[in-house]
Amino acid sequence: MKLQIAIDDQQYEVEVEIAEDDTAPRPSYVPPVLPTTKLGAAYQPSVPINDAHTCRSPIAGLVIRVNVQPGQTIQPNDLLLVLEAMKMETNVVAAAGGRIKAVKVNPGDAVQVNQVLVEFEKE
Repeated sequence: MKLQIAIDDQQYEVEVEIAEDDTAPRPSYVPPVLPTTKLGAAYQPSVPINDAHTCRSPIAGLVIRVNVQPGQTIQPNDLLLVLEAMKMETNVVAAAGGRIKAVKVNPGDAVQVNQVLVEFEKE
């Protein structure tokens, strides 16, 4: 099939080969893609989590370093952990002070956006 195209006000005639039959019906509904864990299962928290007492991942990436441990008291802006995505490191810091209840990830873990990383004790 020959087509006429314009690039920077220049007209070109190009020959195009159709690799697939474009007349096949297309699905009208495409299911959404859910974030997955390392094993390929959709990430779902096992119990409802109070977002006021959690720190969630701002990006999908790899945990490079965890700087806190359960029982540790932290201040606002303390470094909790470091994530890597596309060869760039992202520091995850505490939004508020408090005590660490649980660290849900380890170095080397792959995390998804909004996955819980750290839980804080209730005040």
